Amino acid sequence: MNHLVLADLSDEELASLVSSQNEAYDILMERYEIKLMRYIRRLSVLNQQEVEDILQDVFLKAYMYINDFDKSLKFSSWIYRITHNAVISEHRKWAKYAYEPIDQDAENIIQLIDDIDFGYDFDRKILRDIMQKGIASIPLKEREAIQLYYMEGFCMQEISDILKKPIGSIATLIRRGKQRLKKFIDRNFPSKS
Repeated sequence: MNHLVLADLSDEELASLVSSQNEAYDILMERYEIKLMRYIRRLSVLNQQEVEDILQDVFLKAYMYINDFDKSLKFSSWIYRITHNAVISEHRKWAKYAYEPIDQDAENIIQLIDDIDFGYDFDRKILRDIMQKGIASIPLKEREAIQLYYMEGFCMQEISDILKKPIGSIATLIRRGKQRLKKFIDRNFPSKS
């Protein structure tokens, strides 16, 4: 198959062709490179080279185990699960360091802000900046669930597939994360009206 025909296939269809068409995997990497790099960066305090190293490992593992891909899942859930595992593994190495603020997309931060009832008015720009620091300060499990839901746009079932936790646990992690963010904002917001 030529590149144009392959490019029209779904992720799952491409995954099934990888063993016979190496170009299918190239297309999958192109589709996920930026998304996964952003995801790794959001969950970690790693520099660009370390993020790229993790991404390279993720793509290598995904290629090695592509035949184990469960076709009842979405390919995106499967590759994000591999990425999750790689970040958690790396997290053990850097967990002792303080968290740095993570650069979040302003639009996604606003959606998260809108989902938390602060009970007072605020300057959104200032709150957004503080919210970025708050996200970096919450425990990794909660931060990851919030990142996947708000920043990556996954539904609860997909997050459940990625994190290998029941949907109820995912909802709890998101709720707890939002509660921690509210407390963080309440402590750190310079002027409540």
